[in-house]
Amino acid sequence: MNRFLISTASALALMAGAAQAQAQDAAQTDEEGVTTLEAITVTANRIPTEKSKTGSKVEQVTQGEIETKSLVSVTDYLTRLPGISAASTGGIGTQTGIYMRGAPGRYVKTLYNGIDISDPANTQVQTHYEHLLTGGISGIEVLKGSQSTLYGSNAIAGVVDITTIGELTDGISHTVELEGGSFGTVKGRYGFAAAHGDSRFTANASGFRTDGISAADGFSERDGYDNITLDLAAEHRISEAFSVFGSLLYIDTKGEYDTDGADNLVNFGTSKLMAGRVGFNLDLMDGRLKNSFSMQAFEMEREDTNEFFGAITVSNYTGKRQKFDYQGSFEVNEKILLQYGADHERQQAKVASWSPLDDKHHLTGVWAQAVVAPIDDFVLTAGLRHDEHSEFGGYTTYRGTASYLLPGMGTRLHSSIGTGFRAPSLAELYEVPTGNPNLQPETSLSFDFGVEQSFMGGRLTADLTYFQLEVDNLIVSRFPNPYDQIAGTTRSRGIEASFSYAVNEWLDLGGSYTYTDSRDSAGVRTIRVPRHLATLSAVARPAEKWTVSADLKFVADTVDTDFAVFPSVRVALKDYVLLNAKVAYQVNESTEIYLRGENLLDQDYQTAANYGTPGIAAYAGFKAKF
Repeated sequence: MNRFLISTASALALMAGAAQAQAQDAAQTDEEGVTTLEAITVTANRIPTEKSKTGSKVEQVTQGEIETKSLVSVTDYLTRLPGISAASTGGIGTQTGIYMRGAPGRYVKTLYNGIDISDPANTQVQTHYEHLLTGGISGIEVLKGSQSTLYGSNAIAGVVDITTIGELTDGISHTVELEGGSFGTVKGRYGFAAAHGDSRFTANASGFRTDGISAADGFSERDGYDNITLDLAAEHRISEAFSVFGSLLYIDTKGEYDTDGADNLVNFGTSKLMAGRVGFNLDLMDGRLKNSFSMQAFEMEREDTNEFFGAITVSNYTGKRQKFDYQGSFEVNEKILLQYGADHERQQAKVASWSPLDDKHHLTGVWAQAVVAPIDDFVLTAGLRHDEHSEFGGYTTYRGTASYLLPGMGTRLHSSIGTGFRAPSLAELYEVPTGNPNLQPETSLSFDFGVEQSFMGGRLTADLTYFQLEVDNLIVSRFPNPYDQIAGTTRSRGIEASFSYAVNEWLDLGGSYTYTDSRDSAGVRTIRVPRHLATLSAVARPAEKWTVSADLKFVADTVDTDFAVFPSVRVALKDYVLLNAKVAYQVNESTEIYLRGENLLDQDYQTAANYGTPGIAAYAGFKAKF
């Protein structure tokens, strides 16, 4: 029997990036005609694992897809995956929230080259997705379901894992990209990559600016945005048993915005994100015993200048995190793998505004998981974690998954169940005057079950998955009274369907459909979560040097709250269809020129009530790699 886990010398480090880059390799067919999926996932078990042997639902965006479509933001790719939507209060750079299986971004853990990039100074700890652009990114992986057993607090709906160190060939390469177009938009990137054997290094410098659109819908004043992103990732093998790794991230932004659908001439915000991670791997017993030690630091400074009832106010926010992490695994035999780990995290937040904050807390967790393959192509996992918080005390989570590939049928059954928690944020605990130090964690239970079917030797693969997510002990704002927790359960349930079809050597098709019904404990629908979301994509190579790609996205039945009127009212947002396309010509082996268009049907739509979205747009660019 083939080993059910990929065993590599640096499996616990940044080699995860290479595994993601290779995650969509073509399926292979054995001598008996049985299709075996060779895709690799990293986030499902925190080590490289064959995707066909993971019970959790995992979605992937590959380096090839990113290069083919040339979209600007991470959310552009995430919202093309089943079960994920996003809402923005204007154009690019304005506040953007993602929703995974109906749950908002505070329930999603986001990692960037292994660094937790959520902001501890936010009202709820979550990631500023409006500042995550795609320059230099080589892969994105999404793990769905409550995953606190492996990833700790906030991983209630799932995990998003972003990497910049992908599949590299030995040698040195340089990449230059430049694009310009509608709304006074210009973006560029310089990338450097080097590899030799098991040692790899990548660095990227990306810049983006746009005059933008009016964030408030229906106004002519534009709200611009600037972004500079620098990233670095490296790993170096010193010996067969020892390797080191590290990564750095810096994002500097300035953007204008509007509030409550009003055209504000003064509002703008600046931010600086600085983060880094270093560590080493130690493999013993011929690689059967693996150990990884790492530490990371994160700091984000934000300043908001806005107009409030005719007065100009300035607010400052600083969020910091330090985290220490150990992860180990022991391969008992080809059928049993034991995993274990521990981490300690400290968060600090300082806010100078009308609601000040200056405090910190810490969280320590230990976990263990067993991965067992009792028979061929049948893999089970069971995990347990306990966390101790400096304020609310302890909480225990669990996780279990199952995956079974039926012999000779190309049919795979997969299922997962798990619990999660979200620790109260520093603002919810200590903010003046609304903080409540007696808050307990929000808790969750998730379940999914699906069937994946391969046809035609793996050229066509389809998946149908049912999911449900329940969140209890919801923390709510009672302004001007302190934060409180309400009884009852917030529920989200639905169906995710997807397919990918390699029609022939020059045409690839794909698509997905998601039905989501998400409601609070009173049965009221969750805002900004579409009930129906469907996508279709096509990539054609009609001639040797030409590539044409297109994406169609249909969004229907979304509700939101209109705060532009008093009292606020619930409103229905318009359904819409977005069409994006790109035509690329390969001038030579190293250079590509292209034209691409967004919202080619010129749809007038909103993802958040009273906030505008860009109309039809066109961009031209080139990529050179040498």
